[in-house]
Amino acid sequence: MIETATARRAAGDWSGACAAARVDTDLDLRAVRDRHGTEVATRLRADLRRLAPDLLRWHMPRSAPDGRLRPGLTLCLARYGGPDAPPLQLVVRTPPAWADAGQRMSLALWEGTAAGAPRHHPHPHPDRRFRLDLHRHLWDAGRSGELARRSGADTTPPGRARADAGTLPPDLADRAAGSGASWAVDRWAAEAELLLRAEGLPRGPFTVRLGARSRAVLELVAPDDSHAPALRPLPEAPPVHQVAALPVLPEAAARVLPDLQLLRAGLVPAGRLHPLVAAALAGPGPAPAALPARAPGDPHQVECRGEMHRIALRDGLLTAIDHEPSQLRREEILVALGGPALPCVRVIDSVHRDPEELPAVRERLLHGDIAGALAVVEGLLGPGAVLPDGPLRRELESAAARRVDHGLFRSGLVRVHPAAEAAPGTGHADAGHRPRLGRRVPDDLLRKRISRTRPRTGLSR
Repeated sequence: MIETATARRAAGDWSGACAAARVDTDLDLRAVRDRHGTEVATRLRADLRRLAPDLLRWHMPRSAPDGRLRPGLTLCLARYGGPDAPPLQLVVRTPPAWADAGQRMSLALWEGTAAGAPRHHPHPHPDRRFRLDLHRHLWDAGRSGELARRSGADTTPPGRARADAGTLPPDLADRAAGSGASWAVDRWAAEAELLLRAEGLPRGPFTVRLGARSRAVLELVAPDDSHAPALRPLPEAPPVHQVAALPVLPEAAARVLPDLQLLRAGLVPAGRLHPLVAAALAGPGPAPAALPARAPGDPHQVECRGEMHRIALRDGLLTAIDHEPSQLRREEILVALGGPALPCVRVIDSVHRDPEELPAVRERLLHGDIAGALAVVEGLLGPGAVLPDGPLRRELESAAARRVDHGLFRSGLVRVHPAAEAAPGTGHADAGHRPRLGRRVPDDLLRKRISRTRPRTGLSR
């Protein structure tokens, strides 16, 4: 994906680069020019040409423990227009969890309302916590070299990766340490100044989300513009509604860059990072070594009865070619009666029923690598094989069904949210009515709806 998207971006084909990185473009530059003017359309086109969609995917927020894209999210990439003009932002959206097949994203323009958002998107407005308009180095190929300075890789020593009591007040330091995350506390003052300046506010209070129900309210102060700003806690805790209205430090500025942590811990070489990230953090390094691939036409070798037997495709099915068909039929009858099977038959049965490559296929399908999953299946069964009933077939059929759900979400053909059902006797036939949750609601959505840790107040800008 990175190689293809980079080649197309270098050729000036920004839409082709987005297609290679599985990013759908819901943009019409002509309509933008007619609606917002030539200047906005020119700035938008320049940003799209500098956009590295593979780099954006690399830095997108993800959810634990599988590392997939955080679903139902809207991130701001760039803002256009003056202070008196209506809000116009270039945003990237991730589909909700029920339609996240292929881990695709979409580019669109947000004009201050949810009119252009896909139907049933849980959060069509840009999220204040996840925003990249102040961190263009995370998606702009021309500014990716700023990553080392903005992440503190060129100034922060390796031992200062976590918050400590000398930088934060003791109570905030304990709350930050208890969250189990690594915080870029040394960068908070500089990043907060950029945040307040972008919001058109003077130096003052802002918030940092430390956990689901924990927020730090800090104040940015300095004697004058010639001094570096510093942080200090507010003397009195403001009311909840005032805290909700304060600017929120983005996650990209609040936390330590994961790639930097991995490099410092020696858990990943620079060659395994994104090329633009590796060039900014560790300089150009050697290309990652390619894993040896098995030739697709090689037959399987099995030791059976003291001899090496071959297993290969015959009419699209794996067959023990060194055994006569009559012998294989007798072995099938023996296995049905509870007897032991030949090693060749056991290997074929394990490939169909419990293959070792099943976790790899499942992970590739969940992350949208359909071609890679099919390559693993072909390497296991051979090209042109007929896939029998079993876990491999079920995983591929499930992935195809999820792609259909994603297509229905993208086209807006889903009249009612598939995770909800109307209560009997309510009489609500309106498609815009949000019905009660039924018994068939997925567990992830149910936990999200009934969780007490979900914030009840906030602003949507």
